[in-house]
Amino acid sequence: MTRRFPVKTVLKTSLWLAAVAGLSACASAPSVAPAPQAATETQVWAERVKVTPAADEILLAVHATGLSDNQRAALQALVGRWLQAEGRELTITAPANAGAMAVQARERLIFLGAPAAQVRIVGADPAAAAEPVLRVGFTRYEAQIPKCGQAWESLTATRDNKAYENFGCAVAANMAAQVANPEDLVRPREATPVDAGRRDVVMGKYRRGEITSSPRDSQADGSISKAIP
Repeated sequence: MTRRFPVKTVLKTSLWLAAVAGLSACASAPSVAPAPQAATETQVWAERVKVTPAADEILLAVHATGLSDNQRAALQALVGRWLQAEGRELTITAPANAGAMAVQARERLIFLGAPAAQVRIVGADPAAAAEPVLRVGFTRYEAQIPKCGQAWESLTATRDNKAYENFGCAVAANMAAQVANPEDLVRPREATPVDAGRRDVVMGKYRRGEITSSPRDSQADGSISKAIP
């Protein structure tokens, strides 16, 4: 005689067998890494923007009396370009007999607005130094903008639903041309230091149960003046 099992028992047994099979499959099958996503048309043009470093430096003849008026003016123009380019470090490369003038040039750069921590004096290579001069400069970055419109096809041929060849080129070229510091396209800038004083004031008010927001300025009220013009 055939033995019949309750429906609940059959369902529980089936679920248990399915769970065991699933666990065994997970244990045996290797994990497959997701396939990398293909770059979009606009990303392809953005990757074609090349940022190259270039040296911006001046050569100062070494004088026993120190910096001349022309050299002071040249250093001022260099600091102006350095500030505009948002450069990182100003380097003074000095031969062995120009230590005093190198220090004078460094003090001049600091006087013109360069932070002392970003002005460095290094020794020149005796084998490479052809003449006793000071090299003062920094590294600026230049963006090489892609040329758009080199190859145009029929823009009405949309049967394949694909972007045309120059799609995204103008956007990438305009962004590269407008960015103030092309170095931002290479790496992010360092974070500025936190304002510890303001943080202590706000945290102190918070611990005392006081209002942490700034007091309202009466001059910033949005009421309409009733004065007769």
